[in-house]
Amino acid sequence: MSTPLLELKNVTKIFGTKREHTVALEDMTFAVQETFPKIVTIAGESGSGKTTMGMLMLGFYSPTFGNVLYRGQPLSDLDRATRFRYRREIQAVFQDPFAVYNPFYKVDNLLSIPIKNFKLARSKSEARELMEEALERVGLRPEETLGRYPHQLSGGQRQRIAVARALLLKPKLLITDEPVSMVDASLRSTILKALRGLNRDFGVPLFYITHDLTTAYHISDFIIILYHGSVMEVGNVDTIIRNPQHPYTKLLVSSIPWPNPDLPWGGAEDMIQKSQVAFKKITGCKFAPRCPYKFDLCETKAPELFMIEQDRAAACYLYRDNEVLKREELSRVFVEA
Repeated sequence: MSTPLLELKNVTKIFGTKREHTVALEDMTFAVQETFPKIVTIAGESGSGKTTMGMLMLGFYSPTFGNVLYRGQPLSDLDRATRFRYRREIQAVFQDPFAVYNPFYKVDNLLSIPIKNFKLARSKSEARELMEEALERVGLRPEETLGRYPHQLSGGQRQRIAVARALLLKPKLLITDEPVSMVDASLRSTILKALRGLNRDFGVPLFYITHDLTTAYHISDFIIILYHGSVMEVGNVDTIIRNPQHPYTKLLVSSIPWPNPDLPWGGAEDMIQKSQVAFKKITGCKFAPRCPYKFDLCETKAPELFMIEQDRAAACYLYRDNEVLKREELSRVFVEA
């Protein structure tokens, strides 16, 4: 097998001091091949570790333990030329479009800077064509967008410009963190369509970080469910959302407001009440304090990931008689249903 484009190898990220700390991500091993043109959602509640995982992949956080590797090299060891290549090939679209832009730069500057830095055009006219093409791909009219300042644009327009900027660089991997959470519902489909187009037309693997399982269901191929920094369930998104097996995933899915009055909404009251208990250091399953199915073993030893089907695994002792999925083989479940 070829060297992965990006790899997390036994990565743990801890915030805080020795006395008071939070384990945001624990012993995560995951590899992304350049030839894997799929969309993978990283989902979970606030505090699940999903954004931390994205920040580690982008090199904005350094792991406390383990390594983040780019084409087989730890990010901390990259030379200047390799780091430059990494910065072009691994791109991001963040949650808050306001935080991305310098208010003193026009949209033209925001788009022309990466074109100049990465030498994407040989002339000003070619650079203009690249900018116009990128804007049109995300549903913006160049004549109504270029020449304007960020404060003259809506939040949805700013977010689409962020996607257009990523399109310009034609990255090898795109990491998006809640890209539609701060825009109107009417614009979400446009932004998600642009992301899907980037994934489909250029074969770019895409990580979609979100707490919103509804959009995850519609845009992604596979899903990783995190809880307090650990994987609870992983596999094909259609299989997991339609028929969740881990108790935590059931809680998340039961909270989705499906547009069908015949489908139940809620039903997780017991689990939600248990969630009021503050999270503490747990030697067993991290979800045990909230789980209505727990038994003694759940509170003494953390479960492995157990294969449930070919395209799904869950870290739950309800499936302890099944085959164990090794952490380094997490992507094994990313097969077509």
